[in-house]
Amino acid sequence: MAERSSVFDMIGPVMIGPSSSHTAGVVRIARAAIKVLGGIPDNAVITFYNSFARTYEGHGSDRAIIAGLLNYKTDDKRIKNAFDFAEENGLTFSFKSIGNAATFHPNTIKLNLTKGDRKVEVIGESRGGGVINITKVNGFTANFSAAMHTLIITAKDTQGSIAFISNILNNDKVNIATMSVSRKGKNDIACLVIEMDSGLKPISLEYLKSLDWVMEVIYIPDIDL
Repeated sequence: MAERSSVFDMIGPVMIGPSSSHTAGVVRIARAAIKVLGGIPDNAVITFYNSFARTYEGHGSDRAIIAGLLNYKTDDKRIKNAFDFAEENGLTFSFKSIGNAATFHPNTIKLNLTKGDRKVEVIGESRGGGVINITKVNGFTANFSAAMHTLIITAKDTQGSIAFISNILNNDKVNIATMSVSRKGKNDIACLVIEMDSGLKPISLEYLKSLDWVMEVIYIPDIDL
């Protein structure tokens, strides 16, 4: 079935130019990544792929990605001077470009972020109109849009775990929009990504984190909130 387009997809987001793919989508990828990290990073290594690799400087994607890492929204006037604000906030960064990565979407960015002892790797695609897809988180397939409440659970691949987590969401009257599971191998480490129409109660999040077979719980509200 073909993906449906919304009015948002057609008219695009409220944003600072020049383009929704090269600015708004890039900002949103970075804002999703810092939610995975848990805050503004101390250091970022940013790799642009394919068409982004050839155009990221001229189209302002370099400033847009730094602005997103500082948690600026797509319409923030500070985007144009993001490098200066990064220095003020103690964020160091470097850029890499790979112009011919056939397995990646044309507008792909990889972010290797460090904050204290914590390190994460996030790969995202800018799909146009400000729409994004976060394809991987720390090597696991993710495929979430960051347009809904998103739960990322890294856990031991335990029998019945998905049903158990689904029941917790059901008790909070949360409607699941999408769910995907990626694992390193049978009975190894698995990553469950759930997009939801509404958020979880704080007590439910704390309960999930307390389970002995759960290694990490990341909760990302709609990044435009």
